[in-house]
Amino acid sequence: MKLHSLLVCIALICSGIVAAKEAAPMAADLAIEKRMVAISEELRCLVCQNESLSGSHAELAQDLRREIRKMIGEGKTDQEILDFMVARYGDFVRYRPPMKPTTWLLWAGPFVLLAGGIGALIAFLRRRAKEAAGPALSEEEHRRAAALLDQPKS
Repeated sequence: MKLHSLLVCIALICSGIVAAKEAAPMAADLAIEKRMVAISEELRCLVCQNESLSGSHAELAQDLRREIRKMIGEGKTDQEILDFMVARYGDFVRYRPPMKPTTWLLWAGPFVLLAGGIGALIAFLRRRAKEAAGPALSEEEHRRAAALLDQPKS
């Protein structure tokens, strides 16, 4: 009985391996597929947001890749396709948005946050150093401390 179960499992595994194939490109023309991948690498997946459109498995990403293939087939240039995507979804869809007033925060934001963090750290360290130093001793307090240190131990 165990041998029969083992043979059935091996047969099922082997049939799965034989049936598995490498995924074929979606476009019939390899040049179109390469161009679609190049364009979609420049675009952000709107669902995942931290992944390129070409690497995402989200349904929206698949639909957008299909749309890009269609526009390539219609003879549109890469710039026309990118302009279409920006017009539809805004500059956020691009991994490298253009430098303009509406995207200044995207470009400068990380540096502003870094500078603010460094400034806050410096202020904190200075305040802590002042508190650790304590108030300065007066002349009388210096004399009393010296007298206490000079006393013989009993």
